[in-house]
Amino acid sequence: MKRRIGCLHAHYSNIAYIEHAISSDDLEWIHFVDPGLMSRITSDNNFDEAQAKNKVLEQIEWIAQANVEAILITCTTYIALLEENRLHTSIPILKMDEPFFNSVCRITAPQVLLFTNPATVEGTMGRLKEYASTHGMPIRNIEARIIENTFELLMRGEKERYVEELSTYIKKILVSEKDKKISVAQLSMVEAAYKVERELAVKIGNPLDSLISHFGKLFLN
Repeated sequence: MKRRIGCLHAHYSNIAYIEHAISSDDLEWIHFVDPGLMSRITSDNNFDEAQAKNKVLEQIEWIAQANVEAILITCTTYIALLEENRLHTSIPILKMDEPFFNSVCRITAPQVLLFTNPATVEGTMGRLKEYASTHGMPIRNIEARIIENTFELLMRGEKERYVEELSTYIKKILVSEKDKKISVAQLSMVEAAYKVERELAVKIGNPLDSLISHFGKLFLN
């Protein structure tokens, strides 16, 4: 029998990343996507944090009833909003950012963490600091940086332009700030990171590579 894993995304484009990166005859992904919540978080001033937390909780409870063995959350904003102490399920919740945080904390050189969604930055950096503190890992010279006016391209479905804008920005940093390690902090940015890696033969950190290794140890060995 296949192992069913529920997966919560903020955008449809993230499904392909997971399906292509982590596939097995013994594994079945059950995807749930809610771009509407992210849209309200970023554009509706009347939609407060308490409402957002309730919505994420509702989503997880819904997925837990879909006969899944575990739930993976790929959106860093949704992860930051989740209050696990309020969940009425014992199903394991896998957070995509934690394996990534582990790899980020192990880098000793100055780092730039790139974002496209401004609403994600505060929650992600807060979780990074919390993860480092909990695991006794140092937070070294890490700068969070937003690639302005790009996230809306993705939300409008202009993925090719989104990838091009991101890859161009990353290349500029590689030229102007050669002493720094670069990582993209959102799953939606991985394609651009891979594009730069192929073209320039460099390594750009990303949450997908970290997840592949972590997930394999949990479910595919």
